[in-house]
Amino acid sequence: MTASPTPPNFDPLIPAQMARKAEDVGVAKASLGWVETLVLAVLAGAFIGLGAEFFTVVTTTTGLGFGVTRLLGGLAFSLGLFLVVVAGAELFTGNNLIVMAWASRKVATQRLLRNWALVYAGNFAGAVATALLVYLSRVWVLGDGDVGANALRIATAKVGLEFGEAVVRGVLCNALVCLAVWLCYSCRTNSDKFFAVAFPITAFVASGFEHSIANMYFVPLGLLLAGEPEVLAKAGLAAADLTRLTWDGFFLRNLLPVTLGNLLGGAGLVGAIYWFIYLRPGVRN
Repeated sequence: MTASPTPPNFDPLIPAQMARKAEDVGVAKASLGWVETLVLAVLAGAFIGLGAEFFTVVTTTTGLGFGVTRLLGGLAFSLGLFLVVVAGAELFTGNNLIVMAWASRKVATQRLLRNWALVYAGNFAGAVATALLVYLSRVWVLGDGDVGANALRIATAKVGLEFGEAVVRGVLCNALVCLAVWLCYSCRTNSDKFFAVAFPITAFVASGFEHSIANMYFVPLGLLLAGEPEVLAKAGLAAADLTRLTWDGFFLRNLLPVTLGNLLGGAGLVGAIYWFIYLRPGVRN
């Protein structure tokens, strides 16, 4: 008599199981070859850039008020992380959770830093390349030029943040991003992953928190659009309003503090805490 096949298990993983899965995923990511890591990182940068482009279009002249507009924009931006977790890609902010495997001494410090460096570089290349493609596509002329004006205002606002403010916004952002990835570790289906991603990502975007990889798209696109007189006019900006919108301003005033904040929020407030609860020596789950 043939045994009946085991029915699929659709029950979500509980937090202790999620922690062990996060540890295993961290080991696998840190062990991935450098070519594969870099290519998957470029893809992740492009995916986040596409989410950022979608956000820009959705938040352009909605007439729905600040809160509802940001809500819709955050949901649109969720496209980026959904592509990362389902299609497969290496995202620096999500990979901050490798710290859980590192704390368990299953990943060496060299491997951890190698992964973060390669993924960060690949994310930068993918996001900037996406910004360049969007610029060359001239989709910023849509809505009678309002899309381009919105993109320029977004970039200008990001480089206008003070250093400490950018750090704290980065902390809050990646706490939510890594919580989204953490929730995905409990999921059994792609439908589960959609809901796991959508709410934390919508929350960070709607709240105005800062994501280093998204900013690798937003600010370079703003730098490109700053050379278009019609975009400046539509945005109501003069050259004097763009003094901080430079490559130096981008790296020093935004990308550096936001990256530091993302590391603290992701590796510290999510990865380290869940490691302490479920994986530290002497804990039985």
